Amino acid sequence: MAASDDLIAGIRPDRLKALAAREAKRFAAGRTKTKVALDKGAAPFLDAVPMHWMKDWPMPFPLLVEKAEGARLTDLDGYEIDDFCLGDTGSMFGHSPKPVAKAIRKQAKNGLTYMLPTEAALEAGALLTKRFGDFLWQIATTATDANRFALRVARAVTVKPKVLVFNGCYHGTVDDTMVELRGGKTTARPGLTGQVTDLATLATSVEFNDLAAVEAALKTGEIGAILTEPVMTNSCMVLPAPGFHDGLRALATQYGALLVIDETHTISSGLGGYTRVHGLDPDIFVTGKCVAGGMPTAVWGLRPGVAAKYRAYNETRPSGHSGMGTTLSANPMQFVCLRATLGKVMTKKTYAQMERGAARLEKGLNAVIARHNAPWHVTRVGARVEFICAEGPLRNGTEAAAAHSPEVEAALHTALLNRGCLIAPFHNMMLVSPATTKRQIDRLIAAFDEILTDLFS
Repeated sequence: MAASDDLIAGIRPDRLKALAAREAKRFAAGRTKTKVALDKGAAPFLDAVPMHWMKDWPMPFPLLVEKAEGARLTDLDGYEIDDFCLGDTGSMFGHSPKPVAKAIRKQAKNGLTYMLPTEAALEAGALLTKRFGDFLWQIATTATDANRFALRVARAVTVKPKVLVFNGCYHGTVDDTMVELRGGKTTARPGLTGQVTDLATLATSVEFNDLAAVEAALKTGEIGAILTEPVMTNSCMVLPAPGFHDGLRALATQYGALLVIDETHTISSGLGGYTRVHGLDPDIFVTGKCVAGGMPTAVWGLRPGVAAKYRAYNETRPSGHSGMGTTLSANPMQFVCLRATLGKVMTKKTYAQMERGAARLEKGLNAVIARHNAPWHVTRVGARVEFICAEGPLRNGTEAAAAHSPEVEAALHTALLNRGCLIAPFHNMMLVSPATTKRQIDRLIAAFDEILTDLFS
């Protein structure tokens, strides 16, 4: 028996190694068509994948998806898989919701991009306000773009150079936010490719839930924007402490910074996102991924007062070359998908169904963890559920990084997939869509129990 100090997330290393090897072998043996296809066709891609993070899946090689419907995938080898990853939130309402698929078919006959608005755009704008609140909207293609544009506006309006972000955060591939807190100093993340600018001149990083550190940063007079998720995701999930968001709002107002809330993941929280469910009051609101049912789309909105200041700023500038906007953004396909999603898919009834399923999953995973006396915990934000291979709750990004257990997570992800359940490759995120059934949830819980029995018994 390994000494307790040698355990990995409470697991004996020999058991973990044996499980990982067995499950990797099982995955490869069952997907011969996929392997042959990859060996034959992947060579034209850098690193043999069309987007580098597709290598982050823990399996020996990626799945090749043949089709997806509702909350199920079918891969090239014919395996049907319960999908709890759902495109890392992009398909949170299920794959190709019927109103969205219908809208795509209809718009495809009328053109894909014009660089001009449509009547559907006007209707989508009204629905955005109805769902998320009183903002003046702009459309982007990705949440990365939306966050980048929001920061430009914040700097223009406040005439302050820096953004405050939280250690361990993720806001897409916005350069300014690719920082971490190391030895008490803001520094660029070590994994950045080709980074030449000192990001500490653009950003300040402090710990989530630390209002004193936020105020100290704001007192420098350099911070034009606070950019945050309501709940830290894309790390081991960290919930806000009581009063944290009220404190952020008060401090931003006191020190003349704009509060930017990024709801790209926390849109799982309920109708209108965490902002509406919990009564937050951002100056700028950002969301993306699933907002148009999976069609690449993001939105960012300014409170009317901020929009007025931004218009006044623009009156002093020559037009053009703002550094904001891309040619294919705000295309007609995005608007018909936004209209369909906001009006027919993203409803109170849909969220209630998702909440019930996620609560069932949370309860089941907690019961399994308790039964095996594993030093783990489960966190949920609406339809988003994570099991974390450490004790909790977590308070900040440093604790979230320490709770991350890559070896354990990789073995578990592959083992779950071999039992017909796909979860996100980044940490242990699971989403419950309106198409997810109780049977699928119970299958995931049973698979989780079977794997933990192997690891802990």
